[in-house]
This record gives sequence, C-alpha cells and structure tokens, in this order.
Amino acid sequence: MSAYLLLDIDIHDKEKYEIYKKEVPAFIAKHGGTYLSRGGQHEVIEGDFHPTRLVLFRFPNRKAIHNMLNDPDYQPLKAIRSAAATSHTVAFDGLD
Repeated sequence: MSAYLLLDIDIHDKEKYEIYKKEVPAFIAKHGGTYLSRGGQHEVIEGDFHPTRLVLFRFPNRKAIHNMLNDPDYQPLKAIRSAAATSHTVAFDGLD
C-alpha cells in the first residue's frame, strides 16, 4: 500500500536549507520515494491550518518512509534540516 509523507517546513536559514534541498533527493529515491509537490502555492480551504511551505512525497509504504528517516547516512542531512527549518511531518497510508 502506498504511503504519503507530508511536510510543512518553515525555513529560517535559506543557505543551510539549500544544502539539504540539494542532497536529500538521493535519499528519497533510495527508499522508493517520489516528490509529488515541493513548495508550490497553497490555499487553506477550511480550518485553522497555517502551513508555510508544503512538500508531499509518495513512498511504497510507511516502512520505506521510516527506513529513509532512520537511514544512518541521512542523519547528517536531518541535522542540517533541523538547524535550518522547523518542520511538521505526517505519514499516512494511501488507498491502493
């Protein structure tokens, strides 16, 4: 069953974040992930939700998401992301 990873990212150090943005696609692909949307314009239709920058990925399953996030080689990039931005991350199952 496909799974999706949604991030809401508030970037406060654009220079550092550019390093992360350049390097992270290899880890996404390594674990079967695909970008579906990356920082495009968004509109809140309903509710009290105030996202800053949304990024959406599709993975083969939630295990692949956890494998990517826990990959030892990803940890230095995760530290860069944490230093450069505040993130809210949600993983959820698809319908297939």
